[in-house]
Amino acid sequence: MYRVDVLRMIKRRAVAAGLPSSTCCHTFRATGITAYLENGRTVENAHAIAAHESPSTTKLYDRTGEEITLDEVERIAI
Repeated sequence: MYRVDVLRMIKRRAVAAGLPSSTCCHTFRATGITAYLENGRTVENAHAIAAHESPSTTKLYDRTGEEITLDEVERIAI
């Protein structure tokens, strides 16, 4: 199976599941790394598991800091 076939399959199934059309292989990679870190694991170990050349690459996949807190929402003034 070629990479382009895998991407087409993921996109087709993502659309069928109601996920954004931007869903791709890296979406799953980011989800896995983020879940790993949210469970108290280290970036160093995530880096080793992901087999990235640099820890800074692994940090690009870390979505733990993207959570919106209630305090942030309450700051919105209309």
